[in-house]
Amino acid sequence: MKGIKMRYQISGKQIDIGTALQQHVRSEIDVVVSKYAERPTDALVVFSKSGHEFVCEATVHLSTGLTAQARSHENEIYASFDTCAAKMEKQLRRYKRRLKDHHATRTTPVELSSASSYILVSEHENEESEPKTLQPIIIAEVETKIPNLSVGEAVMQMEISGKDFFVFKNDANKLVSIVYKRDDGNIGWVEPK
Repeated sequence: MKGIKMRYQISGKQIDIGTALQQHVRSEIDVVVSKYAERPTDALVVFSKSGHEFVCEATVHLSTGLTAQARSHENEIYASFDTCAAKMEKQLRRYKRRLKDHHATRTTPVELSSASSYILVSEHENEESEPKTLQPIIIAEVETKIPNLSVGEAVMQMEISGKDFFVFKNDANKLVSIVYKRDDGNIGWVEPK
């Protein structure tokens, strides 16, 4: 990868993953990412079980602040990673030119603002009874980062990450905005006035 060593964190949630699988993950991600991205910084790959299937979740951070993510379920652990890597490669291939342009035009890394992300108790945990209050019950608080991006970069980031929406701080006006996938196939953009 042009002399730059990517950092890897490869783990299993309540399952053992062997050295051979870790080597396979490193070599495959190196090949996929080096084709499409200039300077990846780190990769996080987590394997878990869901019933009889193996789940692979992969996240690759690029030096420009963009992140590629993919997830897959398969009956075999190697197949779960290979499917996940193929999904990530497809995402990166779609944006290869734009990723290269993004890297060339952005002279500084993407600035990140700190924010809090909350996990709330699901309303349908107890559908039988009516909630006592409209105040949601917070079960966890996690620090997250909101990147400063152009609207086009935010749309690209949303699609690369495979998410249905993406929160960002607009480079043009420094307002927190949201891009999202609409049911009609178009992209929506929400920005405060």
